Amino acid sequence: MTDLGPVLVVTMIDDPTADLVMSELHDRGVPVVRLDSGDFPGTLSVAATITPQGIQGTLSTRTRTADLSHVRSLYYRRPSGFAFPHLGEQDARFAVTQARYGLGGVLASLPGCLYVNHPHRIGDAEFKPSGLAAAVRSGFQIPATLVTSDPDAARAFVKAHGSVIYKPLSTPLYRMDGVSCTVEVGEVTVDQIDDRVAATAHLFQKRVDKVADVRVTVIGSRVFCVRIDSGLLDWRTDYERLTYTVVDPPPGIQEALHRYLDRFGLVFGAFDFAVDRTGAWWFLECNPSGQWAWMEPETGLPMIAAMADLLERKHL
Repeated sequence: MTDLGPVLVVTMIDDPTADLVMSELHDRGVPVVRLDSGDFPGTLSVAATITPQGIQGTLSTRTRTADLSHVRSLYYRRPSGFAFPHLGEQDARFAVTQARYGLGGVLASLPGCLYVNHPHRIGDAEFKPSGLAAAVRSGFQIPATLVTSDPDAARAFVKAHGSVIYKPLSTPLYRMDGVSCTVEVGEVTVDQIDDRVAATAHLFQKRVDKVADVRVTVIGSRVFCVRIDSGLLDWRTDYERLTYTVVDPPPGIQEALHRYLDRFGLVFGAFDFAVDRTGAWWFLECNPSGQWAWMEPETGLPMIAAMADLLERKHL
């Protein structure tokens, strides 16, 4: 792999975090090709062959062409997804599937490429039960957790643990009266549990008696820990109330972070912890595609430079 190959940035058009990283790479003279899967096949095309040396060929946007055999790294952020609105339902479903397994398969198989993160590994790590199980094996402590579709099991869990919160296992986009919204984390009581629980899977977790939260961003070998004080159950519901403090992790946490990422084959992760009144850190989740750049101006941490270093392959 040549050190002159481009960085591929796979994301939607509206991604301020990607914009900041790309600007840093541009200032360093590192070539970048940005693409969104939603642009395929209109303004994005691929021509790839399979050889004994791996994938070879080209990927072309309106303004850039990348040699697939010389991509130094791929930054997989938040692409909009394949769409074929001009086709009928069945034809569109067929076209989306071919695009996903065709272009998606090519992007997932680039020789000598550093993935931040590999899209398949992102998919594996987004399953909350898998993440919590990996957290325990990596050495973190987690709150008591139940995944269930059984109302009786849910009621028994709430009775056993007192203060319990509900978390969505994933957060698909909802629209109410044309406004985008999502299902929030919230405390639940026994009398709120009814037969509707049987309709699908749910995650219930003992509430940590926390005094603060910590967002830990791991970028390659770099670890950035930021304490977030808010007084909120879920600090992501009101960014105006947040205050930030750079902190050091307790003994053992840094090693556990890298063990966790290694289990999923990741080189980046945005970890959330709750800090209890004794100062102990409780693992809540790790987002393999989480946001992080908004914390740099709040803290002065050189996170954008660290991500550019990783993608440039300056430091792994």
